[in-house]
Amino acid sequence: MTHDLSQGLTRAPSGGPHAGYMPGFGNDFETEALPGALPQGQNSPQKCNYGLYAEQLSGTAFTAPRGQNERTWCYRIRPSVHHAGRFVPLEVPHWKTAPHVLPGVTSLGQYRWDPVPVPDRPLTWITGMRTMTTAGDVNIQVGMATHVYLVTRSMQDEYFFSADSELLVVPQEGRLRFCTELGVIDLEPKEIAIIPRGLVYRVEVLEGPARGFVCENYGQKFDLPGRGPIGANCLANPRDFKCPVAAFEDREVPSRVVIKWCGQFHETRIGHSPLDVVAWHGNYCAYKYDLRTYSPVGAILFDHPDPSIFTVLTAPSGQEGTANIDFVLFRERWMVAEHSFRPPWYHKNIMSELMGNIYGVYDAKPQGFAPGGISLHNCMLPHGPDRDAFEGASNADLKPAKLDDTMSFMFETRFPQHLTAFAAHEAPMQPDYVELWDRLDKKFDGTPGVK
Repeated sequence: MTHDLSQGLTRAPSGGPHAGYMPGFGNDFETEALPGALPQGQNSPQKCNYGLYAEQLSGTAFTAPRGQNERTWCYRIRPSVHHAGRFVPLEVPHWKTAPHVLPGVTSLGQYRWDPVPVPDRPLTWITGMRTMTTAGDVNIQVGMATHVYLVTRSMQDEYFFSADSELLVVPQEGRLRFCTELGVIDLEPKEIAIIPRGLVYRVEVLEGPARGFVCENYGQKFDLPGRGPIGANCLANPRDFKCPVAAFEDREVPSRVVIKWCGQFHETRIGHSPLDVVAWHGNYCAYKYDLRTYSPVGAILFDHPDPSIFTVLTAPSGQEGTANIDFVLFRERWMVAEHSFRPPWYHKNIMSELMGNIYGVYDAKPQGFAPGGISLHNCMLPHGPDRDAFEGASNADLKPAKLDDTMSFMFETRFPQHLTAFAAHEAPMQPDYVELWDRLDKKFDGTPGVK
């Protein structure tokens, strides 16, 4: 075992190419930080080794179909009921939850923001969250919210969990460490992490300041999309998802636990660290994924495929083929289509699309969409390439070309996304963004055969 002396973490031994992590998506994992801490052959023995308590964390209903049923058995120093006292309401003013529709704020429009600057003051994972949009209704567990996180200070003897949602975290700059009940995830740009609903964790700054994006999913958990005719390979492969090995803290220190429940925040005070799971087994866990391992597929003769071909993760809704949320990645790739317009085409869409730029230049918007920037194209509002992108793609020599130095993503949902007051009034919105399309020329010529 190894010891992190800064926080007193004891981790499970792990070797091989991915020390500290176990590979696979949706696997049934087992891991222990002390030898013999994990019971064999049953979940709840009369007495657990080391004087541990057995406790189950369920991410789905008990009777969910086997392929969708998610739960993890934890063997911990204290049961979770000992990690909460009386709850006291807490104001977290910039973290908003759907339904959140504000009078006087117009969400109907095409919007783009410059990167939200990181303030020169202490901000933790909780106080540094800035909600941009909300959609759906957390009370009936449908929809989502999008956030920018600005983190300059580690959480010190304070912990957080959300009963509302799982969080998809997309770093853009800086490095963070998520110390969770089930293990430790170190996260940097070009990676993502999923933190499931109900899991307690602390966020530390490894390299700051840190900024990135968060998709808060109120609905069914993210899953890998079906590949259909693509078959068994490419896109995101299960082996590239990494789940942390067991790690625990046995520290008797005054601690603060913050809970998000139905959009409200509460805090409770306890006398110890709640990260005390010594061993666990199951399939309900946090994980990370390196976006550089995503293998895109696309057209190799003509025309541009739907952007859904680039889906990394999807959270299903009750309507087949229509997601509560899709997480879509636009990364480096070869463009080879003949006699075709290669960038994304002009369109209106039933889905609402929030995009973020991790680094580089997005091919449909070569100007003004900076790394750290955000755009929003809501349900049934037209959008597409700006004039420079259109002219360049319409007149380019269509040789095979590498689209390089680019990584952008999209949080796409079936629900309209409503702006928060922060997005409408405080975030650096580009007031002239919609005017980009005013420069598109009328090219119509009624002469037969003219292109």
